[in-house]
Amino acid sequence: MPIYEYRCADCGFQKEHLQKLSDPVLRACPQCGAQSYKKLLSAAGFQLKGSGWYATDFKQPSAKPSSPPPCQGGDGACACAAAS
Repeated sequence: MPIYEYRCADCGFQKEHLQKLSDPVLRACPQCGAQSYKKLLSAAGFQLKGSGWYATDFKQPSAKPSSPPPCQGGDGACACAAAS
């Protein structure tokens, strides 16, 4: 069951509630009784770990090896190219 976070617009009371998806949205603040108890939008509280489909299908390719820096001679001659 998901955990939903609510806050009262009148008194500022905030609490998490464990509810089924089919449960009605709470309206009355348990602290002051006002009908301004609103559900908040919160970040998901889970992490995908391991080597499942999410790692293989959506994983970004690893960084490419860096190439050697270009020669800075300015005249087109490169001492590193001549050495190899």
